[in-house]
Amino acid sequence: MWIRTVIVTVVLMVLPATTLCADPALARYLGAQSCSASSCHGGAGERRDQWIQWNSGDVHRRSASTLTLARSVQIAAAAGLTDPATHSRCVVCHAPFAAVPVAERLGDLDRGEGVSCESCHAPAEGWIRSHTRTERDGFTYRDKVAAGLRDLRNPYVRANACVACHENVDRDLLQAGHPELIFELDGQTRGEPRHWKEPAGFSGARAWWVGQAVALREVSWQLTRSGQTDERLKARQAGLRWIVERTESIVNPDGTSLGGVTESARIQAAADERARAGAATDWPAAKTVALLQRLAGTAAEFRDAGVAKEIQARRGERLVLALDRLLAASNPALENKLEPALKELFHLAQSLPNFDPTQFAAALERFGTEFRVHALRE
Repeated sequence: MWIRTVIVTVVLMVLPATTLCADPALARYLGAQSCSASSCHGGAGERRDQWIQWNSGDVHRRSASTLTLARSVQIAAAAGLTDPATHSRCVVCHAPFAAVPVAERLGDLDRGEGVSCESCHAPAEGWIRSHTRTERDGFTYRDKVAAGLRDLRNPYVRANACVACHENVDRDLLQAGHPELIFELDGQTRGEPRHWKEPAGFSGARAWWVGQAVALREVSWQLTRSGQTDERLKARQAGLRWIVERTESIVNPDGTSLGGVTESARIQAAADERARAGAATDWPAAKTVALLQRLAGTAAEFRDAGVAKEIQARRGERLVLALDRLLAASNPALENKLEPALKELFHLAQSLPNFDPTQFAAALERFGTEFRVHALRE
């Protein structure tokens, strides 16, 4: 399976109108160079330097080159693969243009571009001309989406554009030495060079939650493929499920609960439904505070001797990321005051094999106490 990417090799001005695709579903890829003219996204000033930001500072620009490193060659060899720079299982995420069928290319594509414009924004043939129009022209954002531009303002859509390559690594690749990945939409988005403005009403806390529900869907999908025999993957699913279950009633009080759902295929479907609902729900500041309060009060669960240590470690892994993103979305003064307590939790959750649930529970209790004291003062 290959991943659709967003980049362009043909300069915009040389595209005749007859090449524009009437059906967004059939649109072809153009390559990042179609975005790079100085009058488009390769110039200076607001909304004119996106290509420059990506080309000079975004790690996705260098994703293809990592396949040429000695470490990548070693991993591929250990997994029984050929050259990682050309193997389909590697290029699908690291060099997506190498996986695009010829029929879906408009001109030559540079496989060395890595993950570029169209990887996120969708094949450009259908929307490249119309996306410069504004509402003053009577052309709305919805019209641009209808033309094929991916709706990245929607956190559910945004998560789906990223999660496959940021959460899913096959077991044989992990055993060969590929690093394990963990998807967290808000923090990973904020770690990118910012070449966009978030829409009005954007909530980092909501992005975090939607990302966790989508990650749960993906891990559950992986388990349906593996026949649920991968214990490490089952522990990852348990950690994600725990964080979603502990928070879903706050995110969507009118929704149904994951409780009682056991089969991975059903968890997969339920997690997707919750991600969609979470992306559409209102997100007042009080919801973020309520989530912090709920998660800060879970220390007793880490003292439950009936829960396997590996699952507790996965819960802790997801919990510290949750607290980090919820604090980042809250009052800056509260975030600063709780930073030392959060750092302690990060330290205790850093090593999964050495995770000590009792120590973590004690640190989480201290975090919860400080949260209650400072939250009441803010």
